Amino acid sequence: MLYNVVEIQNILPHRYPFLLVDRITDLKEGEYIEGYKNVSISEPVFQGHFPDHPIYPGVMIIEGMAQAGGVLAFKSMDNATQEEIQNKVVYFMSIDKAKFRAPVTPGDQLVYKINVIKNKGAVWHLDAKGYVDGKVVAQAELKAMIVDK
Repeated sequence: MLYNVVEIQNILPHRYPFLLVDRITDLKEGEYIEGYKNVSISEPVFQGHFPDHPIYPGVMIIEGMAQAGGVLAFKSMDNATQEEIQNKVVYFMSIDKAKFRAPVTPGDQLVYKINVIKNKGAVWHLDAKGYVDGKVVAQAELKAMIVDK
């Protein structure tokens, strides 16, 4: 374990119920990150999606992958202090080639694997995949920018 949820909250501005990364398990600055979210039936999204047949929404999977990518981007900032990181936020610029391969349900551990396609200054282009039990359940290319709050 590299970062637990408390340490992730020191990096990202997201909070419950919208912090969608529970742990970061691997990270190589400027190259890739791996982390996960434990999907639980107690999450508020399952009250409406869907009460009789709970499926974790694809948009939440994409957001979770983006949050993991945000951790990667922040941790890849050269010599950035905690104060500098806390005064910045990551904004989506685009989501391309999104595909959903299989449903994610309560009890699944959703593993995020994010690789850098390109980084130029504050702009990050990422290849993001979500896995459950070693199988790809979602994928997308994400582009984001680190900006001042």
